[in-house]
Amino acid sequence: MLDRLAFIALGRTAGFSLQEIGAMIPADGKPAIERQLLSAKADEIDATVRRLQATSRGLRQAAVCPAPSHAECPTFQRLLRQPAAAPARAGRGARSRRRGGPDGVDYHLPMQYSVAVRTLCEFTAKRGDLDLRFTPSPSAQEGMAGHLLVAGRRGPLYETEITLRGEFGQLAVRGRADGYDPAANRLEEIKTHRGDLARQPANHRQLHWAQAKVYGWLLCEARQLAELNLALVYFDLATQQETTFTQTHSAQALRAFFEASCGDFLAWAERELAHREHRDDALAALVFPHPAFRTGQRELAASVYKGAASGRCLLAQAPTGIGKTAATVFAMLKAAKPHGLDKIFYLTAKSTGRQLALDAAALMGSNAPALRLRVVELTARDKACEYPDRACHGDSCPLAKGFYDRLPAARLDALASGLMDGPALRSVALRHQVCPYYLGQEVTRWADLVVGDYNYWFDASAMLHALTAAHEWRVGVLADEAHNLVERARAMYSASLGQAALRAVRTAAPAPVRSALDKVNRGWSTLRKAHGKGALETLPTTFIAALKQATSAMETHFAEAAAGAADAPLQQAYFDLLGFQRLAESFGPHSVLEFIEQDSALGKPAATVRIQNQIPAPFLKPRFSAARSVTLFSATLSPPRYYTDMLGLPADTAWIDVESPFSPDQLQVQVVSRISTRFADRPRSAAPIARLIADQFEAQAGNYLAFFSSFDYLDLVASQLQRRHPGVPVWAQARGMDEGARKGFLGRFVPGGQGIGFAVLGGSFGEGIDLRGDRLVGAFVATLGLPQVNPRNEQLKACLQGVFGAGYDYTYLVPGIQKVVQAAGRVIRTREDKGIVYLIDDRFARPAVRELLPAWWRISGATQLTN
Repeated sequence: MLDRLAFIALGRTAGFSLQEIGAMIPADGKPAIERQLLSAKADEIDATVRRLQATSRGLRQAAVCPAPSHAECPTFQRLLRQPAAAPARAGRGARSRRRGGPDGVDYHLPMQYSVAVRTLCEFTAKRGDLDLRFTPSPSAQEGMAGHLLVAGRRGPLYETEITLRGEFGQLAVRGRADGYDPAANRLEEIKTHRGDLARQPANHRQLHWAQAKVYGWLLCEARQLAELNLALVYFDLATQQETTFTQTHSAQALRAFFEASCGDFLAWAERELAHREHRDDALAALVFPHPAFRTGQRELAASVYKGAASGRCLLAQAPTGIGKTAATVFAMLKAAKPHGLDKIFYLTAKSTGRQLALDAAALMGSNAPALRLRVVELTARDKACEYPDRACHGDSCPLAKGFYDRLPAARLDALASGLMDGPALRSVALRHQVCPYYLGQEVTRWADLVVGDYNYWFDASAMLHALTAAHEWRVGVLADEAHNLVERARAMYSASLGQAALRAVRTAAPAPVRSALDKVNRGWSTLRKAHGKGALETLPTTFIAALKQATSAMETHFAEAAAGAADAPLQQAYFDLLGFQRLAESFGPHSVLEFIEQDSALGKPAATVRIQNQIPAPFLKPRFSAARSVTLFSATLSPPRYYTDMLGLPADTAWIDVESPFSPDQLQVQVVSRISTRFADRPRSAAPIARLIADQFEAQAGNYLAFFSSFDYLDLVASQLQRRHPGVPVWAQARGMDEGARKGFLGRFVPGGQGIGFAVLGGSFGEGIDLRGDRLVGAFVATLGLPQVNPRNEQLKACLQGVFGAGYDYTYLVPGIQKVVQAAGRVIRTREDKGIVYLIDDRFARPAVRELLPAWWRISGATQLTN
């Protein structure tokens, strides 16, 4: 009996009715409770506790509010409105619950929205012009070094990197203050800079004070301080001097500033919370936008979802034509709610890939009107700029004048449109008279799906990676046509420096810069001597020191020169020096040095030194670890070990080879082993290849692509075909074709058309083009696509042999066959297509080569050869 009474008491405490408790106690007296019911009740209690805690915090804030009456207290007014609000989860660190009560009514419980101090202040305190007059910003490493130098000058009790957190209604504000001196009761906000502070735009200083005040209140609250001295400490990296501005505030005044800032942001936070809840609910109900999955498409989507669920990266080789974009975007969107993804980044190597992602997002939105997904396309600055001949500041560009004053309305307008591709952003920006490029940068912070180039995540100064780290986002990354990433990443982490270019800018440079450049110029002789003794393995420390002095001299000049006085060549030289210097500081076994002597118009010796990255893995590893999951997908990702090694993928990266939807009967693949396309054999191969093309065209007239390893080889065979078989229509890719010329080339491939398009393997027409049906019926690939044998590639081969034991394969074979498969993949695009591919070279019959070709190909005409 006592146990039964205790059980009833516990049930009443938990909020169960007597009727519900009675149903749990059968005749034998042994309680029988549904576990799911207990779990639901526990969730309800947790939600009630959080609601009451939020209300308690609000009451305490209202109790000490300096407003004359509670009618004028913003905190108290929000408490009155709170029951009608319907906030939801949004942003990293936010939480929400919505549960049906016993009466069947949904109770909307106020939860928190987490925001960084910097984001809060940028949102509420940044006003005035967009001003990008050349004021060199220290690198992250220089900024950290400056902070350490300042801290080192303080006393032994000085505290650094103080983690602070505060709450205001639904807002949880977090950040790390730079430094606090308890002896002086002084909180410091430290900023590194170069040049005259008098030239600092007023809105920059205003933003810095706002950050200091918010941190000031958080510290006062945490340590029960009645007042606090605040200091803005500007540390000049060039002179090592500090300039300090101080203010003293009471805790009450700092709290008032904090609450005013939070009050300004709170309406936006509530909007974001509501959007996140609405988005997540719509994603939970989202269905695939097509009536059914294609063969292989479901497997790809399921693997992407599992990667997001487990926090693993994924390498997915999936054939062309299965709808990789739709499958990957859909799967990552479905993973967003259950696995807490704040953002999804879809990255591409080419603009055509971006459009596919935008189209997929639009299709899902049209099939699910309730989704209201925010999608933004990142466009390069030179393409988005409305006034390319103007400087980025209010005195020059009308779209920079008052940019931050008009930004709030433009931001709201852009986000309301949902799909923010380049044209849509431009339309909104011009409607509000703000810069389209920087509007795009801003709305990225609030978007759900961001579409852009690889460099936005993988480059050294990648914007999306920096934002993710600053805001602690949990992101899912999708990298399309990922076979391109190795070469793209090598380019990102390589840099050249030319002696002749530095000489050219020296002439018009001011005296201090000329003097510094002279020291760099003298350093070239040291490089020549080292190079003359053999391979240049490291950069002399004296040369790196001269580079640092030159960049510092340029930065001082730019910072002190009159607005707009800095000339473009000197600025470009600065950026070249800075990029080279930063790679020099991280130089290691992943890269090599190249030294090339060049002819000079003035007869003086001139050289170029290049840091050539060979293995991008050390630079990319942090990018993979920063995301919840990264999916790399392409039709050509074999062998997976190559990409794991070269890109630095985690050891637990998953690999799938998706089943092809195409039948071997759709594609005839013939190896022509009687013809060699080796460099020495090319002159005598031209006539047989031309005859092969003509014979196939006579047997089955239609549109074909013929791929060659170089323009010279292409011209050789094309001229043979036109001379010996003038009845076959021919058009050819030319060097340096612009976009209009490329469209003209592809425009010849019309349905029912006839002719041969000649193209270079690995160029504009070797991948990323979609010629369905009889727009393309066949292809000739007259090369293995192997990179040229030259000193750079031989050096790469030696490096990769030493690191991975696969020098030839990783340098020549895998990249070459990858291009071949991509080119051949232009022929079969749908399950209705039929076509033929000729692989012209005896080496296509080798087992090592055949292993890299798609498994679904049925290859004929090949004599099995040994390696």
